[in-house]
Amino acid sequence: MNILEYENYQEKKSHGNPSFPYITYLCSIPLDFMSVPLHWHEEMEIIYIKKGKGIVTVDLENYHVSAGSMVLIIPGQLHSIHQYENTSMEYENIIFHPNILMSRQSDDCTTDFFQPLFFGTISLPTLLTPSLKNYKEIASCIDDADEICKIYPKAYQFALKSQLMRFFFLLFSTCAKEKNLPKNPRTLDKIKQIIKYIECNYMRKITIADISGETGLSQSHFMKYFKQTMGTSFIEYLNEYRLTMASRLLLSSDSSILDIANEVGFENLSYFNRLFKRHFGTTPSHYRKLR
Repeated sequence: MNILEYENYQEKKSHGNPSFPYITYLCSIPLDFMSVPLHWHEEMEIIYIKKGKGIVTVDLENYHVSAGSMVLIIPGQLHSIHQYENTSMEYENIIFHPNILMSRQSDDCTTDFFQPLFFGTISLPTLLTPSLKNYKEIASCIDDADEICKIYPKAYQFALKSQLMRFFFLLFSTCAKEKNLPKNPRTLDKIKQIIKYIECNYMRKITIADISGETGLSQSHFMKYFKQTMGTSFIEYLNEYRLTMASRLLLSSDSSILDIANEVGFENLSYFNRLFKRHFGTTPSHYRKLR
């Protein structure tokens, strides 16, 4: 993971050790940060809304969420989190690697359910809301897992696995649907390639020639493709990503504004200040004081 570390703005609780990758993050928008940029990873993720409202984007589709909602993120899915209008949102991230649930020697759980889910031939609901018939049972699995992690009893790994298995039992037994492979896997794969490139290189100068070369598209084709897919230009998206990273550094470090601007890829301080004020409604120095 990279962007998923959220620049240490959450209260992070690591459950277990690398051999049992299960982590929760407690987050608040906009108190901790304004948004979580589009990203993807190989872990599964459950975004559990505790208070307020927000917007979660999964594979470029927007989901309006509110208290009680849960969003299920499958490995490899593009997702982001944003503030809804002027409302706040408190939520919990549960992030775990599917390997903790899958047998090394393929069993029915792996071959009949998890692998088809990851390959896209079976789907589960992305958005789980209290309107679901068995919502209380589904939510209780995550609530019980949270209770387990408050005390970490000996052999808690078994207890967490049992709650996750119960969670997926309820989903697969009542909500699973067979489906064809996604209609636009190439579009998503291309966007994932672009997002990963931004994530790894935003602090350096990136030109249209650079990114179009990475994707194997001509510059004109790339610009048109990105605009049609993302609804904004590449430069606008890149600047917004850099501004998000800058806002986090303003809160987490004592570096000067000039150094922060340079660190996130802006070579001109006045240009950075102008974009920052336009995006956040205040100057970088005032933003730092407000937080």
